[in-house]
Order: sequence, then C-alpha cells, then structure tokens
Amino acid sequence: MEEQTSIKPYSEKETDKKSQVTEMFDNISGHYDRMNRLITFGMDIGWRKKVLQIVTNHKPKFILDIATGTGDMPILFKDSRADKITGIDISPGMLGVARQKIKDQNLETVINFELGDAENLPYPDSSYDAATVTYGVRNFQDLEKGLSEINRVLSPEGILVILETSVPESFPMKQGYWIHTKVILPLVGRLFSSDKRAYNYLGDSAHVFPYGEPLKKILEKVGYHKVEILPQMGGISTIYKAYK
Repeated sequence: MEEQTSIKPYSEKETDKKSQVTEMFDNISGHYDRMNRLITFGMDIGWRKKVLQIVTNHKPKFILDIATGTGDMPILFKDSRADKITGIDISPGMLGVARQKIKDQNLETVINFELGDAENLPYPDSSYDAATVTYGVRNFQDLEKGLSEINRVLSPEGILVILETSVPESFPMKQGYWIHTKVILPLVGRLFSSDKRAYNYLGDSAHVFPYGEPLKKILEKVGYHKVEILPQMGGISTIYKAYK
C-alpha cells in the first residue's frame, strides 16, 4: 500500500497526500469536466450510467457519493427513488462547481453536497444503503481506512460501487493505455491546464493503483463480500461491486 499512497501531485512539497490532492482539485476544478470528457473520449459517461444502473437495481433510499468532485454521479441519481442523495468531497473548488450545477438544474432540494474526508466520514454507522466512488479511490491517502469508513456507514447488505482506472493486460490495449497515460494525458495537461503536474499525477497514480484482484482482496479484507470485478473497454477502467 505504501507505493500507492506515496504518489503525490506535488512531490517537491512536504505536505501529505490528502492536502496535495485537495490543492490539486481546487486548482483544476474550473476545467475538470471538460478535461475529463476529453481525456476519456466521453466514455466515462457510459461507465457512470452503468454504475447508476447497478445502484438503482439495489433500490436504495439513501445514497452517498464519496469523492463526488463536480457532482456527476449524484446528478445522475436524481431520477432514482432515493429519499436522500449526498455527495462529499475534500475540495471546496470542486464542490463549488457541483453546487452551481444543481442550482442551475433546480436540484437543491434533491441533492446535498458536503465538504468532508472519505477517511473520516461525518455520518453515523449504517446510515446509507448505497455508496459510490467514481475515479476517487486512488486519491485516498489511506485506501484501507477509506474503504473501511465507507463500510461503516453502509447499512447491512448495503452496496458499494467503485469506478476506477485500471491497466489493460492484453495487446494492443495495454500499449495504447501506456501511451495515453504517459504521453497524451500529460500533453493535454500542458496544453489546456493551468496545473500541468496534476495530469502527470493522474496518469502516474493510475499505474500504481492496486486494480483488479488486488483491490478485490483489499475490499474483502476490510469487510466486504460478494465482490465482483467488471472491466470496461478492455480494462482501461473497472467497475467493482461489493456488499457490506
């Protein structure tokens, strides 16, 4: 776990990973959505809809989206029958964008965004029926602690659905993925972002994150069961489904 948590956006600084991730997402919040669509060629939209389907099939009344960023997942959940939809994130900048979105769409009575830390969730035990993390778990400073906290706030048999980057293992997807994360992603960051190091970090962290079976074992270690691994587009991203 040490290698994964040691990757930081600003390696020259002495602050911890959590502080640096907060700073990074504050810096890129204004253009994050546009850059994300560009980097994934819009494919992340379809993958998020798959997460939506898995969660809505569970019929939760209370949904928590961790590392919610600019609020894409909670907004997708707006048509579910959930009584409460909450998004939490450590970046005030990203939450500012998310709150403007729900204001523009008149969803302020349906969705609530809160500033908070995935590794210290400010909610009682067993308070949510479903939790999601989309492209956020690799930014946790302590992966096991974050996943344990999510488990704590889930109700018995509550569902956790994670969407995260992974590394394809077959030709030519593996080679193409390497080019994308090591060449294209940093190039896009240099051309369109005011924070070039952020996109270097996003690529580097994807390569060291324990995807697939290693992440499944971590999920089981901290208390989840019936863990399923669902690779997307040859494994460039993966959906994980797990139950408390």
